[in-house]
Amino acid sequence: MTTGTVVLLHAPAATAASWGDLPEMLRSYGLDVVAPDVPDDTGPRYIARVSLIITATAPAPPLTLAAHGAAGPLVPGIALAQRAAHRPIRGYVFIDADLPRRLAHDHAEPQNDVPMPPDWPEAPCGYLWTHADRTASSGHAQAAREARLRDWRVTEHEPPATVAQSLSELVLGLS
Repeated sequence: MTTGTVVLLHAPAATAASWGDLPEMLRSYGLDVVAPDVPDDTGPRYIARVSLIITATAPAPPLTLAAHGAAGPLVPGIALAQRAAHRPIRGYVFIDADLPRRLAHDHAEPQNDVPMPPDWPEAPCGYLWTHADRTASSGHAQAAREARLRDWRVTEHEPPATVAQSLSELVLGLS
């Protein structure tokens, strides 16, 4: 199976610049990479803007959606939009990210409702916990533990390897 395109999803309220040189480094490992820039949007607006940008870039399928931080819970909605556009999903990778959860409908703030397909995840998932994050927050340590409980592949990035190397190995190892 072809690796297709890795779509790097930055956290809402950040920009694609937050990835630094990671997209170029992943390309040096032979991966096709798209890093949509969606500043200042959250929830369904982020999902819609990312989906439009992905469509405009015409990535080679299948897609691997790789989310950082607060973009993690938005991944199922982004996947739903991509599947509706007939772009198959190869897998999902969460990089120091919050994990998706099924939520009850928020009648008070419907703009916070994020779609969750009933069959999600329909593709393999992985979690990358970076060395830099280990001192920052126990929240991502908990997410990594939860990913293991979900029987996802979890990679704990260890220097001197680059994050790009750890991420490319995780992406290529999804099956």
